[in-house]
Amino acid sequence: MQYRTISNGSTSFEVSTLCLGTMFFGTRTDTATSLAILDRFADAGGTFVDTANNYNAWVGGHGRDSEDVLGEWIRRRGGLGDVRLATKLGAAKKDPALPLQNVEPTNFQGLSGEVVAREARLSLQHLGIDRIDVLYGHVDDRETPLAETVAAFGQLQREGLVGIAGISNVALWRLVEAREEALRQGVDPYGVVQQGYSYVYPSPAAGRTNDVSVELLDYVGSLGGGTDTDAAGRPPLTITAYSPLHQGAFTRDDKPMWAPMRHASNRERLGVLHDVASEIGATPNQVALAWLLGGPVPVIPVVGISSVAQLEEALAAADLVLEPEVRERLDAADLVPDAEVRARLELA
Repeated sequence: MQYRTISNGSTSFEVSTLCLGTMFFGTRTDTATSLAILDRFADAGGTFVDTANNYNAWVGGHGRDSEDVLGEWIRRRGGLGDVRLATKLGAAKKDPALPLQNVEPTNFQGLSGEVVAREARLSLQHLGIDRIDVLYGHVDDRETPLAETVAAFGQLQREGLVGIAGISNVALWRLVEAREEALRQGVDPYGVVQQGYSYVYPSPAAGRTNDVSVELLDYVGSLGGGTDTDAAGRPPLTITAYSPLHQGAFTRDDKPMWAPMRHASNRERLGVLHDVASEIGATPNQVALAWLLGGPVPVIPVVGISSVAQLEEALAAADLVLEPEVRERLDAADLVPDAEVRARLELA
């Protein structure tokens, strides 16, 4: 296992470069299996675990089922030890009687000062701990004044209830503005941003702000990737990447990629991904994770796991280093039109 330091400029700690996603622990993944996965991850040196306060409500649970499983695991092992825990708030249902959706009306709880303060304390209770290492706003809230949200996260950090605050599913300009607002208020800024990111990428669409962009990578890279503020006084920032394997779509025919990913360049990329994996004796999932881990701007993949076997495959990727020529080949794949596009070009 490899490790890196995450920081907001004043609080820093080390985490494993693979983060264990526990989305459906306690529902789709039964408690016994969930505990076995957590034990194996920790035994392998994994020290970064990710959840949220609402995940299991999507599949028939009450929402905090995974937090409860983690709480049981923490009690069984007598504390977190070296493990750093991240959870999220703000995307649970505001009105339990209404649906939750990604289009208006979304029905998210949002990131008001009251919600942030209340939901963070409820997460602490369910997890059975006295401090959350990383607490994300799950979805950006443009209806609440940014200053209010920033102040609420800052207050939790001042009280020692949160180590590093973060934000997820956010436009770059909003992320930068929030960090600048934190500096104006004299509170710690977001030190982590969690976005969708993988070897394949979505077609551009207006309003789609929940993926890692080249601009975000450039911004994070400009901060130097260290643990201290840079020469311009900007604190560091770490990217964590959700859905790095697209729920098995890289290897399973019964798991199609999301609609925005189904375009010609990605078909070409998937072909190259499988070819490279076969040639170097790895799985496509392992190559995809190694590609993320070894990029010019390293990210921390959040790997959703539902079995110990899946975990073993992901763990093997933590130490997989892609040779420069292999990475160049993977990077260049989207520059080569797939067979369908080549045919059209030839006909033209």
